Amino acid sequence: MIVLGIILLIIGFVASIPILWTIGIILIVIGVILELLGTMGHAVGGRRHYF
Repeated sequence: MIVLGIILLIIGFVASIPILWTIGIILIVIGVILELLGTMGHAVGGRRHYF
């Protein structure tokens, strides 16, 4: 999810499409939150590990 967010940020920046930039930022934030929850030992989406 983090990688997809970075790709959308790059495409949005190069193509000057602000919606891709916004979606990329949202995906990065969600990916980081899920990663942090997974490393703390919380089950994310019914799984013990996010990856």
